[in-house]
Amino acid sequence: MSLTQSLTELLTPAVENAGFFLEEVLVTNPGDHRILTCVVDGPKPLNLDEVTVVSRLISELLDETTLINDAFTLEVTSPGVDRPLTERRHWEKNLTRVIAMVMRDESTLTARLTELRDNDATFVENIKGRMKTHIVVLGNIKRAQVQVEFSRKDEN
Repeated sequence: MSLTQSLTELLTPAVENAGFFLEEVLVTNPGDHRILTCVVDGPKPLNLDEVTVVSRLISELLDETTLINDAFTLEVTSPGVDRPLTERRHWEKNLTRVIAMVMRDESTLTARLTELRDNDATFVENIKGRMKTHIVVLGNIKRAQVQVEFSRKDEN
């Protein structure tokens, strides 16, 4: 088992018990230094206090393990906006956001996710001010990613 896999196995239960998700563990060795990056997410975007809590939790676990014996830098971060939507919880978290998708047939769609069901979802596409609704089978989506909206006006 690789170091990354061993660390993921060690950290995942504790991170999940704290109410978060361990998305990814990365170990890099620039020069003669080691950097351990833990990408952590939550049911809603993480705030600084939550990142601090999970960072302390991970740090305590790493202090107790023999998986890493030499010096390292721990970085705990949340996923960037460019993270692909791969898990159902990613889709749930981004309900009402604009999603860019590439379908299995290589066609594309960029539209707002308005409803999520077990096997499909409703998206609304704005074409020159005219709204077009699409029902998309989730299994037909090859890749999906949230699009940044700089001037979105909430409808609330």
